[in-house]
Amino acid sequence: MASSEGSVAEGSKLKSAQLLDLVKAHLATDAGKDLQQKIGYTYQINIAPKKIGIDEESFVVDLKNLKVYKGKCEGKPDATFSFADDDFMAVSSGSINPQMAFVRGKMKIKGSMSAAQKFTPDIFPKPSKL
Repeated sequence: MASSEGSVAEGSKLKSAQLLDLVKAHLATDAGKDLQQKIGYTYQINIAPKKIGIDEESFVVDLKNLKVYKGKCEGKPDATFSFADDDFMAVSSGSINPQMAFVRGKMKIKGSMSAAQKFTPDIFPKPSKL
C-alpha cells in the first residue's frame, strides 16, 4: 500500500515529481475540496525521463480521496496518462495544449476519455516559479 506521507518526489530525478509534490500540497487546501467536487476522478500518470515507456515512474493523482502518491494505482484508475518528463511539465504549465500533446504523440491516454478531458492545467497550483 502506498504511503500518503512524505514527499512524492523522494528518490526521483524527474522534474514532474517535484511538481506533483506541489499538487499534493495544493489538494490539502480548499482548492482540493473544490477539485474533488468538480472532478472526483483518479488518474495514474506514468512519466519517463526521455521517451514514453522507458524507465517510467508511476504516480497517482486521486481527486476522489485528495491524495497524490508514487506508485501504481490501488484499484483501477479512471484514466492513465503517459508522458516524457518535459512534455508533462509543458502540459501542466499550460504551455502546450493537452489536445495538441495527444495528437503529436507527446501524451498517451488509456481509460475513460471523459475523465481524461477533465485532467487540465487547472488541477495544478499556479507556481510562482518552477
